[in-house]
Amino acid sequence: MLAAAAGFLLLGTQAASAHVKWFCAFDVAGQPRGLAEVLCADFELMTGLAILCLMVGCLAEGTSFGTALLNALDRVTVRLREDTGLIVRAVVGFFLVSVWNLGGIILTPELKTDAQWISWLQLAMAGCLIWKRTLPLTALGIVFLFGFAVWHYGAFHLADYPVFLGVAAYLALTGLDRTFFGHRPIDVVRATAAVTLMWASVEKWAYPHWTDPLLAAKPAMTMGASPETFMRAAGVIEFTLAFALIWTPLVRRASAIILAAVFVSAIVEFGKVDAIGHSGIIAVLIAIAADDARVAATRRDAVLAPVYYVGALTAFLGVYYVAHNLLYGDLYGAASALATVPVI
Repeated sequence: MLAAAAGFLLLGTQAASAHVKWFCAFDVAGQPRGLAEVLCADFELMTGLAILCLMVGCLAEGTSFGTALLNALDRVTVRLREDTGLIVRAVVGFFLVSVWNLGGIILTPELKTDAQWISWLQLAMAGCLIWKRTLPLTALGIVFLFGFAVWHYGAFHLADYPVFLGVAAYLALTGLDRTFFGHRPIDVVRATAAVTLMWASVEKWAYPHWTDPLLAAKPAMTMGASPETFMRAAGVIEFTLAFALIWTPLVRRASAIILAAVFVSAIVEFGKVDAIGHSGIIAVLIAIAADDARVAATRRDAVLAPVYYVGALTAFLGVYYVAHNLLYGDLYGAASALATVPVI
């Protein structure tokens, strides 16, 4: 799965990886594509192949070959692992100074504000990253800005960005030398990164037309596929790689490497805005790739992977469509649509 995904993503999904809301017109309140259209035969075939590849990855991890790959990753990423905290702090500092310099941005490029004090708060938050004891202050600032954005743009819009809360938790827990009910800071931010990317995948299926201007400007990115098929495939691959972030050690580390490479390659295509906006999640993915915590993979992981994958897919589709209809449309209609969706 991971090698095939890497080939497809690195060669042709920069447009899908760039956050479309930063570059194209969008309407969060607009009617999303119906679930009956999303869960078509092509979608089910792609999902089935993704599940099969995920199972193969789990089975391979439990072999001597998988152990050798993990050992090699441990050796290659040792310096990154030792400096993970410093890397995250440096990149978050770069992000905060950059949005301060741009001005008029709350957390991401499309979240605009006229409040001048927001920029100065961001600069102060960047300063607090210099000392470990003041990391919780930066974390508190991120949570405040997230809440401020929710107040102005709505919870549904900010559902795109729970990774910010994960970064805040990472900084706070690191600064206080604490865990979150036994979960390490890296585990917390890893989970929020996975949720962020899985939610973004659903948005690719629900609103594929948002990306049409980008694909029209760079038609080579679709590699000859129709924009519809391209976005469907990009969403399935992104969802699978995001799900992999919460699975077994080798699978999640390989997924993090692929996703980080995709986000970095997108910067080449889309420039400074993309570099600033995705800098935080790139740092998180580097930290995940370097994390050497291990729990031996077993055949049980391969057997359970389809169950959890389909459960996650159903949950994200269900929450997205029901929440959207609750906020912007007909909740009864959404519930009826979910009831008629065929089981994958």
